[in-house]
Amino acid sequence: MKLAGLVVITDAPGRMLSVARREIRRVGWLGFLDVLAFRLFSRVFLRTKDETWKREQLERLRARYPANLTEVPRVFVTNPNAEEVRTFLEGLSPDVLIARCKFILKPGIFERARAGAFALHPGICPEYRNAHGCFWALANRDLDRVGMTLLKIDKGVDTGAVYLHASCDFDEATESHTVIQYRVVLDNLDAIGRTLTGICDGSNPAVVPTAGRKSATWGQPRLTDYVRWKRAARQRQQCRKAARGSRRSASSATERVGNRE
Repeated sequence: MKLAGLVVITDAPGRMLSVARREIRRVGWLGFLDVLAFRLFSRVFLRTKDETWKREQLERLRARYPANLTEVPRVFVTNPNAEEVRTFLEGLSPDVLIARCKFILKPGIFERARAGAFALHPGICPEYRNAHGCFWALANRDLDRVGMTLLKIDKGVDTGAVYLHASCDFDEATESHTVIQYRVVLDNLDAIGRTLTGICDGSNPAVVPTAGRKSATWGQPRLTDYVRWKRAARQRQQCRKAARGSRRSASSATERVGNRE
């Protein structure tokens, strides 16, 4: 594939206020204060480590995929549904569009690509639609659904055809949900690439069946849920260590008995 163009989205003035209002409608004022508490906690205790991890990953990606992006056409907008984006995409005539944003794209945008527009969603759909799917799977102790979804964008919110579910090995006791939700994508880039290439060249990869499965949307992480998640993660880690210690002790006892015999 050849990177044909970039739509770079910057936050518009007042966007954070509209996001806050939407979250208040979702969880109420008490829940919103819980969200703010987590934002403050994350900024103070998690952000530095997470940003260091991101920089290291970017360096590895640049080494793995060396490319000069200076000549790639791009447009800067505050809303990817703007008319200038539609005009930009029409001029490029792309085969596929990959959306990495928190906007609901309009048909006039996601229909501009020949094979369609696709999202790399940090969560297993349809159970964990909307943002922060990995966080809520971890908080709900639904560890088999900590992963990402490659899905085709339609008029709904993460409701399009699913082409890939993928996860990775993660350490929930020491890693933040931000790191985990990036890793479930980065650790599966080869599978994502093969799937998108297959869609574009007409080999039509199989669609993952999701009919009859529970579907739910999730909001922003909350501090009380974060604390509950980390407590459960540490307890699980301690239990696994204790189990490994018991197996080693049992193995040693068997060896001693064998030696005496």
